Amino acid sequence: MRLDKALSLAGYTRSEAKALIARGRVCVSGEAVRDAGRSVQLCEVTLDGSPIDAQQEVYLMLHKPAGVVTATEDKRLPTVVSLLPEMYQRRKIGPVGRLDRDVTGLVLLTTDGQLAHRLISPRWKAEKQYRARCEGALDAGDVEAFAAGLELSDFTAAPAKLEILEAGETSLADVILTEGKFHQVKRMFAAVGHPLISLQRLRIGCVTLDEALAPGQFRRLTDAEISGLKQSAQLSDG
Repeated sequence: MRLDKALSLAGYTRSEAKALIARGRVCVSGEAVRDAGRSVQLCEVTLDGSPIDAQQEVYLMLHKPAGVVTATEDKRLPTVVSLLPEMYQRRKIGPVGRLDRDVTGLVLLTTDGQLAHRLISPRWKAEKQYRARCEGALDAGDVEAFAAGLELSDFTAAPAKLEILEAGETSLADVILTEGKFHQVKRMFAAVGHPLISLQRLRIGCVTLDEALAPGQFRRLTDAEISGLKQSAQLSDG
């Protein structure tokens, strides 16, 4: 690929890339190159002595804190994209689906629009796992209600798996579903008489929230995680 294209994959505009190249800050195999059209491999390119952080598509996981909106921009509130370094923001990266502002946990962000679409489409049935703290004691009847599919005001939620972890004055449970409609998990718990206290997303498809990530932190997905997501979405991993 062209040298300026390689830099654009690291988040620089073409004009910024050409300016960096013209100033001799970009090297190919250790040699300063001032030809923006030079044919290169990504692994050969350095900027100010460091390898450029570039790939054809970007795939990240973020541990979303409460109070952050799952959007690319917002006039009043911080967004999941605003938590990323500028190099990723420049790539027009976006979140896969949405979490309510008060919900924490796993958010996937990518520049791969086709994969993002399939992961949020009910047609492809990507599982989402949540951990919920709710009011009151959950019981076997609630498990059966989730499994049967809950009637909500404007639609019937598809069958979901509810696993009770604790039951008492408040309960802790994991819920797995393949839908992700507006406030859906919150509404499902309210429908069985157990309003939510807190909610955290733990998993999307084969990708589980990395326990090493503190709220607000992120990391790239591994090759295995990317391949697993693409396989579940029936996309080529080429």
